[in-house]
Amino acid sequence: MSSGTSVNSALADYAAGRMTAQELVGVVAAAYYQKQGDGRGEMLRPLMDVIERAHPGIVELRGTADRPGFSVRLQERPFPKQWEAALREAAMRVAGTESNISPLPSPSLFTRIVRAIRKVFSA
Repeated sequence: MSSGTSVNSALADYAAGRMTAQELVGVVAAAYYQKQGDGRGEMLRPLMDVIERAHPGIVELRGTADRPGFSVRLQERPFPKQWEAALREAAMRVAGTESNISPLPSPSLFTRIVRAIRKVFSA
């Protein structure tokens, strides 16, 4: 399952009341930091703005040998109740823009050829 799909399902679960704010924060933060390298994480920025204002220092990044080179670890603190309305509103806005979560379009033929040539010469 792609992380875009897991974010979409997490937003749907949160809206339906099947997921707590703390669980949603974990899914969104992990997806946001994993997608920052390719620009797809910006779609989650409204949610991250609320999370960072309400819950500063919620995420700890640790280096790993695996790809993408880091792991996201959540701090063990409950999400503040007074910010849940703002989080729910941001989640509804982001859920309405599902197309932005989807993966980037497949590369063009020219891009694939250039990548193949680079791969041959870099080996």
